[in-house]
Amino acid sequence: MKTLIWFTFLLLAAVWTGLILLTSQVSEWALGAMASGQISDLASSASQLPLPAWLLVWVDAAWLKEAQELGVSWVQWLGQTLPSTDSLMNWIGPLLWIGWALGMLAMLVGAAAAHWLLGKGRDVASAPGLRAGVERL
Repeated sequence: MKTLIWFTFLLLAAVWTGLILLTSQVSEWALGAMASGQISDLASSASQLPLPAWLLVWVDAAWLKEAQELGVSWVQWLGQTLPSTDSLMNWIGPLLWIGWALGMLAMLVGAAAAHWLLGKGRDVASAPGLRAGVERL
């Protein structure tokens, strides 16, 4: 059982690390595209795409069109108001990795606590007083 706890920890640690790495790369790409103006062009062309038919069954077409327009205006506004994206990336990257470290610490503490509790549970179950109480039932 302890092996399962640590295997789960390693699996979650790998997923958490991959998620942070992916987020870091995507934010670096998005900020670079925003600095060059490509993101505004991409948002404008994305708003011209036709809506899929299966989506129109579930959601009102007028609402979707408004959401597309709002997204385009938000991206364009963000591209104009952001200061230097280089200085922003200098903050985002380290903050992401600090969050990674805190998440890893929380997972490590949880795995260690589960390991310890599992060991304690076996000690309590083998206690003579408990065994005698269980036999009476």
